[in-house]
Amino acid sequence: MNKINVALVRLLQFVVFVLFTFMVLAYFGALILVPLDLVVLLTKLLSFVGISTLFGAIVAIPVVGYLGMIVYKTPGLLQMLIDTGVDLVKTGKQRVEAFNEIVDSIK
Repeated sequence: MNKINVALVRLLQFVVFVLFTFMVLAYFGALILVPLDLVVLLTKLLSFVGISTLFGAIVAIPVVGYLGMIVYKTPGLLQMLIDTGVDLVKTGKQRVEAFNEIVDSIK
């Protein structure tokens, strides 16, 4: 019976590990993809207004770069975004390691 309990705890530990891994990848992926999406949306908006897509991209890329510079120069904002992701990693590591104590208590 102990082997079944250990296997169940290890399975749940793996599920929690996969869940936190997905959340971390989604968080940092979103930090990368939001500016790229903003470029595409501005290009489409300018294309809708009547400016060609090439010239829209030429205008949208510096606009998004300027917004990125504003985020970078805002005191503490960039560090807060990075710290949030790092805290997510630390929390996931703590939760996954908490399962080891449960396994030790079962054995």
